[in-house]
Amino acid sequence: MIQQILEDVGLHPQYLELEITESMSMDVQIASDALNQLKKLGVRVAMDDFGTGYSSLGYLKDFPIDKMKIDQSFIKGLKHRQVNAAIVNTMIAMANNLNLLVVAEGVETEEELQVLRECGCRFVQGYFFSPPVEAKRVEEMLHLVAVK
Repeated sequence: MIQQILEDVGLHPQYLELEITESMSMDVQIASDALNQLKKLGVRVAMDDFGTGYSSLGYLKDFPIDKMKIDQSFIKGLKHRQVNAAIVNTMIAMANNLNLLVVAEGVETEEELQVLRECGCRFVQGYFFSPPVEAKRVEEMLHLVAVK
């Protein structure tokens, strides 16, 4: 179905990234087969809300993913909760060793951003930068940045 949609809209598969959650992939064999088919098409796959499920490490081993998105529950209070910083630092190091891109979700403060930079996290998202916006507004924002 995804291949047909890509053909219908004329989108190259490498420009599509699908996010899966750990809870969605409870049947490992079915999920693994489907994800492998998507990878053969050239679609990128991200594991969303990483760290909140019971088999996170197993999913990294079993699924052909390109990106790990660290759940915001690990980012909250990152500066003041040493255990969170240790877990996030370990997740980032592990992802780097597995050649996965890492995105920290839910960044709301400059302190959180600083700790993530110190851990080597290059990609972040959250209210520190912007609340969710509609596609038309993103286009306007990018135009404003380009003008500056």
